Amino acid sequence: MGGDELRSAARPETGKGVQYHLRVGPGDVARYVLMPGDPERTDLIASLWENAKLVAHHREYRTWTGSYRGVKVSVTSTGIGSPSTAIAVEELLRVGADTFIRVGTMGAIQRRLKPGTLVIGEAAVRLEGTSQQYVMEGYPAAASYDVVLALIEAAERLGMEYEVGVVASTDSFYLGQGRPGYGGYMTPRSASIIPELQRAGVLGFEMEASALFTIARIYGARAGCVCAVVANRVTDEFVIDAGVREAARVASEAAAILSLWDSVREKRGKRWFYPGIAGSGT
Repeated sequence: MGGDELRSAARPETGKGVQYHLRVGPGDVARYVLMPGDPERTDLIASLWENAKLVAHHREYRTWTGSYRGVKVSVTSTGIGSPSTAIAVEELLRVGADTFIRVGTMGAIQRRLKPGTLVIGEAAVRLEGTSQQYVMEGYPAAASYDVVLALIEAAERLGMEYEVGVVASTDSFYLGQGRPGYGGYMTPRSASIIPELQRAGVLGFEMEASALFTIARIYGARAGCVCAVVANRVTDEFVIDAGVREAARVASEAAAILSLWDSVREKRGKRWFYPGIAGSGT
């Protein structure tokens, strides 16, 4: 921690505001932060930017800051799952970030979603336990509407194949997503989870979005996600890293779009973004 002592056990940051897990401080990250799970994916994302600089790397958290289309942006890996994602969001908020875009992968449970397709999550089923530490079970895990719109516009600009819908966030890659455990172990719940969610129109499984959406909303921040379909549980296809670069491009473009929209909204004294604000003059 650079020789600085932590403030306290209850407030694990240095006197200069450097965070215990991420090892970033005020000024190190942009307000717009992309959040893949895999630390190595941060390098891919940063390669799409100008003047990207590695800020910190500690445990599963790897952070770069640079610019994309003239907009300051950052990327921080979360590691796998909602608990480590919650830590990243908590500490990024403390150093000035307020808009988070998950850039992930997922397993589709609808036949039409081929590997390489992008899924923009507008909400998530809370099948993880982390968000329940923050708020009651019935609280919705909804993405921020303007982040969803920015991701859609980015995908359209870049000519990407995408769908928009609900994803399911789990704590378990195996039984929680309907895969047999070691020795074929299954529970009635794990055996029925895929058909139940298919009937409800859920697009597929991932492991971080519902905690990200829930925590960001509680704190008045913004969040969204774009996930590349790398597997389809219906057709039994699995293509490692299919669509990952495309998801990174869409998320970066969405951050630039949000920056423009935020600038227009603030200049016109509006609290909320609406589609007509960019060109209506009202």
